[in-house]
Amino acid sequence: MKRLLLLCALTTICLTATAEHERVEGKPVAGIRNLKVIDSMVACAGSITPENVSGIKDMGFVSIVNLRRPDEDNARIEEEAAAAQSVGLTYVHIPFNSRAPDTAAVDEFLAAFSNPGMEPSFVHCAGGSRAAAMWYAKRVILDGLDKDHALEEAQRLGLGSESLTAFINDYIESSR
Repeated sequence: MKRLLLLCALTTICLTATAEHERVEGKPVAGIRNLKVIDSMVACAGSITPENVSGIKDMGFVSIVNLRRPDEDNARIEEEAAAAQSVGLTYVHIPFNSRAPDTAAVDEFLAAFSNPGMEPSFVHCAGGSRAAAMWYAKRVILDGLDKDHALEEAQRLGLGSESLTAFINDYIESSR
């Protein structure tokens, strides 16, 4: 009987955790563009500044993944990396061009999330669409989430580009 109760309790916890990961919320934070959060698991956002980094840590994130290219306006990549290092956050920079997407960038993103200790993660680009697209690939390939469900989640996180969605769909299909 005790084992049955324990099994029921664990099942309830697992189902609750799964449902929790599905809730995407927009959270306005000064200086962070288009912030969307799936509970505490991930935030996908647009541009941030190095001054926002300590606040990102205060929100409970342990890593920052920056998808901005160095040639983008106000990217400030080195400053952001230094700010992350100064507060003890893991920092990964993967330049990703949505107009000419490269599978190598997706490979690098997935490799980063294959390392323990990357989550909860704050993933950002300039507007949020690239961040949500990469998260979509991660959810299907690494987490085993159903593709339709993962796409819906990514769209709620900010994926709005049809060409970027098609690119990630092709990537997912080629990885199966």
